[in-house]
Amino acid sequence: MGEVDVDPIITLIPGIDSGQRHLGFAWGPGDLLTYETQYKSQGTCLHLRHSRTQHPCFAWFTYYHCLFSHYASLPFVLIGAGSVGQACPFVHVVRKDEDIYSPILRKLFNESHYIFVGLQRIKEEVPSKNKKPQFISISKNYRSVIRACMEELQQAAVSTHDTTLATQYGNQVSILLAVELIWNLCEVLFIEAAPAGALLRHLLDWVRLHKADVDEKAQEVLQSESPVQHQAYWDVVVCYVLQGRMEEAAQMLMKQASQQPAARAAYKLMDTLLTKMPVYSPGGTQTQTEFDVRWRQWHQECNRCLEDGSFASYSQLELICRILVGDEDTLLAQRERLSTWYHFLVTRLLYCHPIVKPTELHYYAQASMDMFLDARSGPEPLDSILLAAFEFDIHQVIKDCSIALNNWWFVAHLTDLLDHCKLLQSHNLHFGSNLREFLLLEYASGLFTHHSLWQLAVDYFDHCPEFGRVYLELQIERVPLDTEHKAVKVLRICEQRQMAEQVRSICKIMAKKALRNSRLGSALSWSIRAKDAAFATLISERFLQEYCSHGTFSDLDLIDNLGSAMLLSDRLTFLGKYREFHKLYGEKRFAEGARLLLSLMTAKIAPRNFWMTLLTDALPLLEQKQVIFSAEQTYELMRCLEELTADKAAQDADRPLQEDDIEATKVELLRLALARNLALAIVKEGTIEV
Repeated sequence: MGEVDVDPIITLIPGIDSGQRHLGFAWGPGDLLTYETQYKSQGTCLHLRHSRTQHPCFAWFTYYHCLFSHYASLPFVLIGAGSVGQACPFVHVVRKDEDIYSPILRKLFNESHYIFVGLQRIKEEVPSKNKKPQFISISKNYRSVIRACMEELQQAAVSTHDTTLATQYGNQVSILLAVELIWNLCEVLFIEAAPAGALLRHLLDWVRLHKADVDEKAQEVLQSESPVQHQAYWDVVVCYVLQGRMEEAAQMLMKQASQQPAARAAYKLMDTLLTKMPVYSPGGTQTQTEFDVRWRQWHQECNRCLEDGSFASYSQLELICRILVGDEDTLLAQRERLSTWYHFLVTRLLYCHPIVKPTELHYYAQASMDMFLDARSGPEPLDSILLAAFEFDIHQVIKDCSIALNNWWFVAHLTDLLDHCKLLQSHNLHFGSNLREFLLLEYASGLFTHHSLWQLAVDYFDHCPEFGRVYLELQIERVPLDTEHKAVKVLRICEQRQMAEQVRSICKIMAKKALRNSRLGSALSWSIRAKDAAFATLISERFLQEYCSHGTFSDLDLIDNLGSAMLLSDRLTFLGKYREFHKLYGEKRFAEGARLLLSLMTAKIAPRNFWMTLLTDALPLLEQKQVIFSAEQTYELMRCLEELTADKAAQDADRPLQEDDIEATKVELLRLALARNLALAIVKEGTIEV
């Protein structure tokens, strides 16, 4: 394990002074518990606050930092702190992915799950080129989900009165804005893979979608009493031109022309320049060469208007004309209106290189970023990601996003889509699939820490062919089985995937929990599902003890419908058959009941300690007016009684006197009833019916 700088982590945990005390920790399924110990820091121990050295006691910390450094530059989020004593004043729960606990962002995870599952169902045998429209549609579906969540977060930020919550919502909106910006660019460059000419049109749509404030300004201007006098009027016109929206710009200029008759000729000339600007239509009758000729002619016409001073008297029109000819100084002077280097890039391409080829794009992107950004501040993480995309370096985009973004959602779903498009196998046939699976596994593992989102994670694991099942088997065991309803859900998932070991484990846990709560029926049901003979025997014993104490069975429906499950253990078999005897007795099928009762003892199915209960149950049958037990059956009952009394005699010394009297009374009554029944049976069997 190499050296690691842990300063960013410690600064997120207020109150921890690693220079004074050691830190203790405990793992959770998705969290880390951190606390100060009573042991003071000495000598070579790791001072987490400002040390870059490694210490064996804190190998876990280096590992944790390396493992989750992909989540963000600040990978941990403080959830709570509480006082636990004077020596160790704080306990901190640190969570690696806080977004899954946001109710609004939870919708993002839920909706994108359905899109993900739909993507996996696209047939592999269809060539990727033929599936391109489907992939583009799926990409747009992902972006629509992002935008819907973003709008809901914006509304929540406005409506809440909690400033802390509003700030949190605002931060999440900023992240989603960046996510959609990156995704949209990846869609244009990688998935649509537009050729020269069409590429610029897609990039213009990309910029317009993410620079929508001009439409809000335009609406404000148009709704005012005098639009041309509005302070934002020229701002809107110039922004329209910078985005290549010539029709809207021309319409706004016509409002100004109607107010200035003397300048009508200049405005009409500008309107002509704007409306005549050639637009390349891929798939049309016009070739790239023909378009290039037309565009150069239009460009020369714009240059002539500047050179002959057609707009010299109108500074704003001259500014627009300088933009049309692609004057770099003029474009750079519009930093506030362009706001970003990539908007500057697209505008520059529009007015200087309209049929830019994809292979040339990264040169213009790098140059535009260098020209637009202040060299002292340097690029932000978002700038680096977008530049990597313009360089068509998919792997660098994924890597940088893994580091910069605060969870795995984006990289997992984007990588999955790109892998389906066969765009990740450029260097190694298996690299793309391995990368996809790694990111999906990490994302799904995070979902498993949430009380409801864990169900979504199952589908992600299912579509990771190499390690998905292993991860699912490990993670499914961590799902807390709070209720039987939840346990049934988990069990169904395991049964559908033939996860026999997990099925047994879940059933045993639930059976033990039910038994602790004295819910014998539920406990027996779970033990049967687990095929746990030992536990089924134990619960059957409890049922029999309950019957001995109260004279009735609980959960009769379960016992009545055991079916073949009663064969799981001898005791369960006896319980089912004994209940069957009671049903026969209730239906007055005395002969069948008598045979069953006797067979339970003679076949040694009934436990010896329950024989007295069975013999007692035989008393009402022995007392019937008609003979139920034959002479042979009566002899068998007598033999069982004598065996039982012989066993009891050996234990008499350990039994209370009162209990002995009760047992002796039962034995005498049974002997009397058996003798009387034997006499009646012999008479009946020896009588010849005429």
